[in-house]
Amino acid sequence: MKVLVINCGSSSLKYQLIDSDTEGVLAKGLCERIGGEGEITHQPEGGEKKKEAASMPDHKVAIQLVLNKLLDKEVGVISDLKEIDAVGHRIVHGGEKFASSVVIDDEVLAEVESCNDLAPLHNPANLIGIRACMAVMPGVPMVGVFDTAFHQTMPSKAYLYGIPYEYYEKYKVRRYGFHGTSHDFVSKRVAEILGKDVKDLKIIVCHLGNGASVSAVMNGVSIDTSMGLTPLEGLMMGTRSGDLDPAVVTFLAEKEGISADEVVNILNKKSGVLGLSDGLSNDFRDLQLARAEGNEMAIQALEGYAYRVGKYIGSYVAAMNGVDVIAFTAGAGENNDCVRELIGQYIGYLGTNIDPEKNKVRGEERILSDEGSKVITMVVPTNEELAIARETVRLVK
Repeated sequence: MKVLVINCGSSSLKYQLIDSDTEGVLAKGLCERIGGEGEITHQPEGGEKKKEAASMPDHKVAIQLVLNKLLDKEVGVISDLKEIDAVGHRIVHGGEKFASSVVIDDEVLAEVESCNDLAPLHNPANLIGIRACMAVMPGVPMVGVFDTAFHQTMPSKAYLYGIPYEYYEKYKVRRYGFHGTSHDFVSKRVAEILGKDVKDLKIIVCHLGNGASVSAVMNGVSIDTSMGLTPLEGLMMGTRSGDLDPAVVTFLAEKEGISADEVVNILNKKSGVLGLSDGLSNDFRDLQLARAEGNEMAIQALEGYAYRVGKYIGSYVAAMNGVDVIAFTAGAGENNDCVRELIGQYIGYLGTNIDPEKNKVRGEERILSDEGSKVITMVVPTNEELAIARETVRLVK
């Protein structure tokens, strides 16, 4: 089967066409600045990555541009749209309704729409992408894969907040967790690499990108994760504050003369390592270079980040009463040895024994800890698109 994987944002659209038989990527690309004069970047398997300007007034036009690229005589990889057997869509928030992936129909669309207020930056964009694909490719099966689904196995002691229970009953205010597709993929891949059954392992997955989360995966299921009702809770991230005293919102609103919504916007878009580095950067590569040059703000941001990751790892060791494997994944987790080294300072008591030479790795699977370490530490690149394609094939077949 050929599966088109779509990850739709408010003004962007990532795509991959995957051959499910070989699990090879036939083509991939990105549409940016949807809503006006945008750009499309396209790369066929074995070919060059090319970027060009394109008018993209809406997502439907962007989807059509993607299909045109896939069909193009020079850079395309298919000769007919009928070769696309199914489309898999990343959907950020599925609430409590969806504990697994589903084939999308009108009822599913309505349920996803009902979660819009839980993920206002993500779900509406996901829905736009789904409807655009439905319009351009009528009759092709569409599958929704939810960021929140993997974490629906969390027990109530982990997902309920210490607030009046009526708010959970009335509005479903609780912790949901995100990056579930990545945490699921990486935890299963860890077991494959080690030649063990995932049901026999206690794994902590550290998904460390611009958005970041840590999860406790025990016997193959998520029992806790750092993100909450929204992706703002948990670790300090690229531009998100992560955990903080809720009273900070009203305190800053009063002091700055702004609304609570404006404060939350600051916490989402101007905080995290960007804020802590005094606006230097939200890119860990930039911060690593600045730290090497002795920049105090970069040092402060990276130390603060690593400290928080270390604390979450420790809390999840307690939650599972032990740990067998700690896996680093996503942008900084896979590629930034400095970030991993700093985090390593806080987890040595577990017997991780990270080898400095082994830690000098970017974007490839590797065991970092010395042979005989009590806890195995690994780098495992995530592949959310492949995970979405696998789920799509499973449901369509």
